[in-house]
Amino acid sequence: MSAILYDGTAVLGRHLQRIRRAPALLILTQTMPVTLLLFFGYVFGSAMAMPGADYRAFLVPGMLVATAANGIMTGMFAAAQDAHRGVMDRFRTLPMSRAAVPLGQAVADLLTTAAGLVPMVLVGLAMGWRIEGGPLPALGAFGLLLLFRFATTWLGILLGLASKSEEAAGQLGSATFMLPLLSNAYLPTAGMPGWVRTVAEWNPISAVCTALRDLFGNAPVPHGASWPVAHPVAGSLVWCGVLLAVCVPLAVRRYARG
Repeated sequence: MSAILYDGTAVLGRHLQRIRRAPALLILTQTMPVTLLLFFGYVFGSAMAMPGADYRAFLVPGMLVATAANGIMTGMFAAAQDAHRGVMDRFRTLPMSRAAVPLGQAVADLLTTAAGLVPMVLVGLAMGWRIEGGPLPALGAFGLLLLFRFATTWLGILLGLASKSEEAAGQLGSATFMLPLLSNAYLPTAGMPGWVRTVAEWNPISAVCTALRDLFGNAPVPHGASWPVAHPVAGSLVWCGVLLAVCVPLAVRRYARG
């Protein structure tokens, strides 16, 4: 375990240095969610009427979770780039833990995401969103959000290592942009057709969105929803646990096999 932590810290430092040397990419990844939040909040928000709720208060937690789900895309890009440019081949020649390389990437992404939450939260507050559930539930909401990002990053790393090329990873990563659209991140599922609603409510993003809205005190848990949305905190933890239990060992094994 100590070897994994030591080697993982070294890989973490490498990824943070990589981010520092590419500030334009960092700025783009940090400003895009804020831009989307403003777009949805002021373009759609003016046309959305939700009984008993303000759309922007509904939207901000959903946008936070949609950004966390982008861990699939960023994890896939970074892993595919390193795998197909020979970087991971060099790592395999070093006397270091096989789990350290994907772990370092996942933790670096988590730290970057945590920093990126600050401008999104500030913009959300400026738009009228408020945390109304108290400080402890709010801390739990942010912790759950980062846990979900960590889990989706591991899924992205696994897919990136399994990709045939950087181009294939890019195409698949771009397709993940559709996942929040088939959830309750931007719109409630109550008005969706029956089978679409079922699919959306079993989307992990929906469970995490509902959990954040409940913990922040922005919207109550909907009645008559599927189990993950009707029990959002438990459903979110189950989804995160499943993703980590499946993706972490498979990603480490895939990296070790080359």
